[in-house]
Amino acid sequence: MTIEILQTGPLLASCEKALAERYTVHKLHEIADKDAWLAENGARIRAHAGSGVQKSLMEKLPNLEIIASFGVGYDNIDTATAKARNIRVTNTPDVLNDAVAEITIGLMISLARRIPQGDQFVRQGKWPGNSFGLFSELTGKTVGILGLGRIGKEIATRAQAMKMRVVYFGRHEQPSVPYVYYNNLEDMARDSDWLVVIAPGGKGTEGIVSRKVLEALGPKGMLVNVARGTLIDEPAMVELLQNGGLGGAALDVFEEEPQVPEALLGLDNVVLSPHQGSATNQTRDAMGALLVANLERHFAGEPLISAVV
Repeated sequence: MTIEILQTGPLLASCEKALAERYTVHKLHEIADKDAWLAENGARIRAHAGSGVQKSLMEKLPNLEIIASFGVGYDNIDTATAKARNIRVTNTPDVLNDAVAEITIGLMISLARRIPQGDQFVRQGKWPGNSFGLFSELTGKTVGILGLGRIGKEIATRAQAMKMRVVYFGRHEQPSVPYVYYNNLEDMARDSDWLVVIAPGGKGTEGIVSRKVLEALGPKGMLVNVARGTLIDEPAMVELLQNGGLGGAALDVFEEEPQVPEALLGLDNVVLSPHQGSATNQTRDAMGALLVANLERHFAGEPLISAVV
């Protein structure tokens, strides 16, 4: 008898192919009457592949054993309920570190040198007879990293290659890293030219980049968010970008994505990206392979590769 698993949203084609070769996969997002299907078939489901699993769905899957999440963040999974029911939760760390670190530096350079705006300047035929202007560079600047985890460390390494000074803020000081530690985020923002946000999402970090932090970063300060939109006081950020209280922002994530505050669309001191942090073929294939490997380990009774619960 094959193991039955549930998807509630589309996954990468290579991941879906690997799942279909091993399990009976039910794609709830393609079923019209989801509640009726779950009432009739939910008890047969032993695993969920994907993310965004809340208590309401778990209650309809009485024999759920494991949630294999596609992504490093798992703040959109009710891990407290999963733990209480002894449902394992895995994620896909490490395999996306390089891709996210690369786009972070790319966003920083794009904002510092206004690369997207320069592209439009040329395309719109404004170059002949006009100068695009002078902007800034990363060399010699201080970057404060909010969240010096796996990805944060990769960003720090690349920032040093750009001849930047690295400092960081987190829940705990890490004695083994060669960067200055701040135990106060507002102080770090005040002392930094750039603030890179790469901390986990969830209740513990919601709104951690407050108005006060943004004001401390100041009119010459640059903000980069490649974590979760919920970490930043988005209305305050928009207001400060509009009135010159904040120098600029490069954003890959937003509070209510895919909805982006309309006010951001007309600002020249902003670079916008549609949540592309890990969006490379190489990385997404590796994420899918890790998701599948965690499921295989679970059903074989072997230790999980990347368990979070």
